[in-house]
Order: sequence, then C-alpha cells, then structure tokens
Amino acid sequence: LVCVFVKAPHKPRVKHVHTDSVGVGVMGVMGNKGGASIRLQFYDSTLCFVCTHLAAHRENVTGRNADFANVFNKTSFEIGDEAVKEVIKLGSLSQWATGTASVGISDHDLVFWFGDLNYRVDESIPTERVLELSTSNQLDELIEHDQLNIERAQGRVFQDFEEGPLTFQPTYKYQPGTDLYEQRPDKKLRAPAWCDRILWLAQEPGHVAQLNYTRSELNISDHKPVMSTFLVTIKDVILSRREEVYEEVMKLLDEFENQSLPMVTLDRINLDFGDVRYDQSVTLPIMITNTGKVVAQFRLVPKLDEVSLCKPWMSVSPTYGMLIPGEQTEIEFTITIDNATAHSLNTSREVLEDILILRLENGRDYYISVTGKYARSCFGMSVDELVLYTDPIRDVPLDPILRAEKYDLNAKAAMCVPKELWRIIDAIYERGLDERDLLSTPGVPEEVYQIRECLDTGAAFNSFSVHSMAEVLISFLSNLSTPIVPASLFPTLDIDAQNIQSFARKFLEDMPPIQYNVFIYIISFFREVLLHRQRNKLSPAKIARICCNCLVSSSQGGVEESASTLHQRRGNMQQIMLHFLETNSI
Repeated sequence: LVCVFVKAPHKPRVKHVHTDSVGVGVMGVMGNKGGASIRLQFYDSTLCFVCTHLAAHRENVTGRNADFANVFNKTSFEIGDEAVKEVIKLGSLSQWATGTASVGISDHDLVFWFGDLNYRVDESIPTERVLELSTSNQLDELIEHDQLNIERAQGRVFQDFEEGPLTFQPTYKYQPGTDLYEQRPDKKLRAPAWCDRILWLAQEPGHVAQLNYTRSELNISDHKPVMSTFLVTIKDVILSRREEVYEEVMKLLDEFENQSLPMVTLDRINLDFGDVRYDQSVTLPIMITNTGKVVAQFRLVPKLDEVSLCKPWMSVSPTYGMLIPGEQTEIEFTITIDNATAHSLNTSREVLEDILILRLENGRDYYISVTGKYARSCFGMSVDELVLYTDPIRDVPLDPILRAEKYDLNAKAAMCVPKELWRIIDAIYERGLDERDLLSTPGVPEEVYQIRECLDTGAAFNSFSVHSMAEVLISFLSNLSTPIVPASLFPTLDIDAQNIQSFARKFLEDMPPIQYNVFIYIISFFREVLLHRQRNKLSPAKIARICCNCLVSSSQGGVEESASTLHQRRGNMQQIMLHFLETNSI
C-alpha cells in the first residue's frame, strides 16, 4: 500500500495521476511480494513513488535483486497521448524516442523507492554478533556488511539510486509491543537488519536534498518504521515565456529546414571488436557529425520484424539524440560476454555478428556492421564437453565443422574431470590450504583475469594469490552451462538422520558419470581443506553452503513450485552436501 498526500493549495497543480502494481512472489506473479506505484505530474515535474516488499531470508540476496529488477522493468503507466505531448513539450527527449503513451519508473524527474526491501546483514557476521552490535548501537561494522550497500556498490541493484547514511539502529526484528530485539527462546533467532529503507533517483541530483533519515519508535510491529524528509526543487514553467522560446526555436528550425534536408556523416560504419573474452566488455565509438544545415534527429531502430535494437550481447549509448548543424557526438557500442552469451557461442547458436540501423529523421538510414571473435573460454561450458579435449580450450574451434575435422566427437571422454578444474584445485592444494578465510576473501581482479587466461590457453600459473585462485574455482563451478547437480536429484522429502544415508546413496547412483566424477573430486578436495580448518577457519557448514551455491543452479526446482518449497529443497540439498563432507559415504 502506498499513499500520497498533497496540501490543498497545491491540489490544482496535480494531474496525470496513474497507478500500477507488480507481483513478484509465488511463480513470479502472485502478490505476496511485489510493488505498488503511483506517478503524477506536480506543477511541471513528474514524480513516482514506489513501495515494495522484496524476497525474504538472509541468504536470498539474489532473489531480492531479481525482485527489484522485475518491479523496476515491469512497472508501466499508460499516461495517454495528452500527457505524453505535455511531457515532450516540457523537454523529455526520451519520451519522444520511445514513441509510446506509456512511461516506466526511470522516465520520471524524481523517484522515491521505499518499503520492506528485506536486505539483511551479510552472513559472514554471526547472528549473535549482529545482535550485540545492534543492541549497543555500534553500527559501523554492520553498515559495512549491509547487503544493500554491498549490492549497490557492485552495481547489481538500485543502479543510480541514492540513500542517506544509516544513523539509526536496525529496524528488524523486534518483539511486537516492545523495544527489544526478538531473542525469546521459543522464537527463531534472527539477526537484526535494516530491512526498511528509503532511496531516491533524480534526473538532476542537485534538485533533491535529504533533510533527515531516521526511524520511528512505534512498537506495534516487529519492524520499526523508517521516515525521511526531503527538500525538492520542482519545475514550474512560465507558460508565456515557454511559448516565446518555443516560437523562437520553431522559427529557427523552420529556417534550417527550408535550406536543406538533414545530413550527417559517420566516421565509420564497420566495427571490428577483434578478440572478445569471457566476462569482458569492449567498447568502440562511432563519431556522428551533423554536416547539413538543419537540425538532425537520429535514433537506432529495430530491424524488420524485430523488437530489439541489437542482439543481447550488445549495448548502445546513446540510442537517440539531436545535433544542430556542425555539432558532433559519439555513440558507444559495447560487447559484453556474460554466461548466457558464452553458452550460446560455445554451442554455435550465436556468433558475434550484427547489423544495427541508425535512422535519421526525415533522412536516410545508416547500416552499422558489428563483428567480433570470441576468444573461447572454459567458463560458461559444460563439464561433459570440457572432458573431451586435452588441448587448451582456446585452441578448440567454435565452428562445429572445423571442430569435427580436428577431433573425433564420438570418442569417449579423454579425462575423468576437466583439466581446468584439476589445474586450479591442484594449485590451491599446493599453495594455501592453510590460508585464513580461504573461499571467502575476494581475489585480486587482475589476477583473476590472468588465471582465467592461463586456464583457457594452457599457460603456466604465475605466483598468484591463493584467494584469487579460490575465486576462480568458485566462479568456474558457478558458471557452468549446466550445473553439476541436475534438477532431478533435488530431494523431494525432508532429510533427517534416519534417511540421509539412503538419500545420499541414491543421489550418487543417479548422478551422470561425468558429473559423478567431478562431484567426488570436489568433495574430496573440500574434505582435504577441512583437515586444515584450525588455520583456514572454514567449517563443514560453510563449505556445504558454498557447494550448494556453486554446484546447484539457483533456478532449478520447477517453475510450478512455490518459493518456500524450493527453499526447503535447497536446504535438504545442503544437508546432503554436509553429510558427504563429514562422513566417509564416498
């Protein structure tokens, strides 16, 4: 529920009020989680208020990020042609570019996003420690490990949004009717967290100033409500002056238009990105210059019978613009190889080739050719294919015909486990099983990149940090095109001490051969890691959680299952992992 109140003197200047709601709960549509939104035009500024309740559970950061993305992308307001014309007249070039009568959240001058966002304190801090710090109002360590702060810093959620500093104690979870955090013996012990937040997004950052950001001490719920006061600059157009400027601009445009049609030149229309590597973004620019005598409006448009401007691995900025005579601007074209793209390239369902259409309003179309070559990587592949080749994966052709000429694709697997997996595990084994916080301390980004190159090219490892090695191992397992543990092996019943042995036995019996070899190899390595737990400070439970996160796809379990059922089944899978780590079942 979201309510917006307007003082009576300002009511006549409120118009084009529209609402929308998006469900992101059970099966992605049911309303137990989601967002409710209101947008309006206040004087001559557009405002949007979004109230959301995102996915619960301390470990479910990915689910919360996905809920935010769903609400942000699916929220749409059909404001009508009249409102669109007024918005364009107020200077919204983006609304002209879309050519529709609908607006999204980001199309507003000011956006305020609030609610129970459910972000918690990272699991690296024990619950008891979080309780101690929260109760004593020692907030610095908690703020540093706040999941929303971490995710925003990494650019994974609430991109370009701002939030004031957290100067108040965590707002959840309290005993209702008291000011005490929930610690009763008969209740589940939860780590306090700043679940309730207020963020904002402004087209002009200087137009918003947060005066305060605090919480209420009401105790009717297990949450403490948050509140904030803002000083906001609102546009109020002087109509007579706007008409004068509009007439002046139109007169100037008419003069230009009467002289000739729009003309632009592009410094190139062929973009060759060369070798593009996994998890890498490469950007090339095109300079567009208005060589005519009239204003040139340009925008990228989809090809015939298509809706996207370009293929998913390509992004363009800006996608539209306006140039006065003699003016020039740069359009940046970026190729990014993510996991999905790598899988499509490895299976020959995709190539790094595309043609983009740049349309000049009242002028001609320009066809921009994009080409690139994927420097093949073991990341984003399947273990079934990796075990076929003894050569470095960079030397294995992407083209299926060339690959068939070089290798016998019907031959049995050349190795029991992928050589890349063996190399990285062997390096960690040799260099640092005693390293403190192994598998949890991030590596050095440049070293991570170099290690991936060594794995793909067969080059020898340099003296890399063991933490960089460990990060590459987790990334390799997490980004396989098909997970080591298939969806069919998810436990369907609750796991307990009586049935876990039989479940574990059936789990191994039903596992495909290559996945079985990899699973046994990884579990054996992690058992060796646990022999050094006194120094590396790892525990079986933590490694079981890591195994579950990187060996089991987060999207498995069947689309018809509820989120709670899937969460329970993943919990059962974690118990099985723990069983293998602590017993001699293998």
